[in-house]
Amino acid sequence: MTFRPTLWPTVITIPALLVLLGLGTWQVERLQWKEAVNAERTARTTAAPIALPPPAAQLSAEAVADLDYRRATATGEFQHDREMYLAARTMQGAVGHQVVTPLRRADGSIVLVNRGWVPDDRKDPAKRAAGQVAGTATVEGAIRAPGRQHWLQPDNEPQKNRWFWSDLPTMARHAGVPPERLVPVFLEAGAAGNPGGVPIGGQTRVNLPNDHLQYAITWYALAIGLAVIYVVYHRRRS
Repeated sequence: MTFRPTLWPTVITIPALLVLLGLGTWQVERLQWKEAVNAERTARTTAAPIALPPPAAQLSAEAVADLDYRRATATGEFQHDREMYLAARTMQGAVGHQVVTPLRRADGSIVLVNRGWVPDDRKDPAKRAAGQVAGTATVEGAIRAPGRQHWLQPDNEPQKNRWFWSDLPTMARHAGVPPERLVPVFLEAGAAGNPGGVPIGGQTRVNLPNDHLQYAITWYALAIGLAVIYVVYHRRRS
């Protein structure tokens, strides 16, 4: 047996092989990046709570990024009559909303708290009266940066109290929160139960989906398969 490469199969195969190897390597790099992000988020959500930033603080993008996913607590009274609803949220296949409620603290500052998920048929507060906690309450959860609208997301509809992304300034104005009293981040409640079972907290998504290992294996396997076909094709009997 001798190995005798021919022109056009070689011209086609070598670039294709390089592309497949490059795609596999890119997936490995994505895998490592996501593992690092997930590890950092996990470390933040399991560390000791930190203080929320002061109201009306002008935070740089770097400062907001440093606060994101860190644990914090807030104590105050919920203003249930001003709650807002993040739409198009699902939980275990069921459609519902996440309830965002202003929490007024003793110093007059206000934190917008994502209290958690409610099914669509219990969006009406009257159907979950037990969960409308009265008096002073303490919430522990994760600090979340104000959201940004992604290109696939529809516009928010403040006039209908329908929110598709967490626009902190607009939501605060809708809830009648003076800018000088607004804490410039959200607080997503942890998994501690609420009376009546809803809202269901603990909705913070810590881990990014990470399927890059199987993608990398697929691209590398295709590269190996292509190389084997190329070699077999060009092996000739003496």
